[in-house]
Amino acid sequence: MIEEDLGHSASGVVDRAGFQRLVSEVGLDHVGLVLGLEMSCLARSGREWRQLLELCALSGAPLADPDGVYDPAEHNDRMPVGLKGTISEAELHLIKQRMWNGRIGKARRGELAVPLPVGYLRRPDGQVVRDPDQQVQAVVRLAFDLFDELATINAVLRFLVDHGIQIGIRVREGPECGIPAWRRPSRIVIQSMLRHPACAGVYVYVYGPSRTDPRRRLAGRPFTGRAREQPQDWLVYLPDVLPAYISAERHERNLARIEAEPGPFPEHGCPARRSGPAGRVDLLRPVRHLYGRALPARPG
Repeated sequence: MIEEDLGHSASGVVDRAGFQRLVSEVGLDHVGLVLGLEMSCLARSGREWRQLLELCALSGAPLADPDGVYDPAEHNDRMPVGLKGTISEAELHLIKQRMWNGRIGKARRGELAVPLPVGYLRRPDGQVVRDPDQQVQAVVRLAFDLFDELATINAVLRFLVDHGIQIGIRVREGPECGIPAWRRPSRIVIQSMLRHPACAGVYVYVYGPSRTDPRRRLAGRPFTGRAREQPQDWLVYLPDVLPAYISAERHERNLARIEAEPGPFPEHGCPARRSGPAGRVDLLRPVRHLYGRALPARPG
């Protein structure tokens, strides 16, 4: 009994340990009969399906499902079972196409739920609003103001870490789902927040939001090999749909600065870390001028 592949696609994109074990057992002539609920869904990839048929024909192991018993070594049995596999592969393509068309139609109306950056919340009715926690909003605005003043993501991250300012991220699962969790800022979170067009009030949908390049995928890591889509490749672009933290012009300037930023280390061209009391005063001055009050720190 092979149950390792439950919940995995049979299209051949994801490695299936159960199917590989079946192929190995058939190739070693340890199998006398392959039983399944539906043989045509055993492998929705033509390459894997033909490989299994060839091994079954060489080892003399027939395939059986509720429709009948098939001997791949016999031409009259091999032809219908091969045709079933081809139809199953085409059926998977049609299912994906229908789901894709429905997804695009919903996205063009701005109704498709897409991942949101820090500082936003999706209500149960699907409406996207700014996070009702005022401290979460204050930290988001602070990050944008710091980026305008300091010009690099590393400088913004360094400022937040040095002053103990944490970012409120809504928990997406578990018993505390929906509750803001205050965490230490990271470069990935700050960069994602600065790059995300939702902060400028723009609803954007791309296939992913990043497409997958099979040539860049690492073995055993199904979420690798993703390449970020460029703005000209976005499928849906709806301005002034979401509540904005910054203007569209300011967002474009931020993107240009991020693209021009050489790297995450000072030796790659980023400004060196400021030290001494004078440096700290220069960093605090623009923020205090903008807010006129104490900086938001961790709760309590």
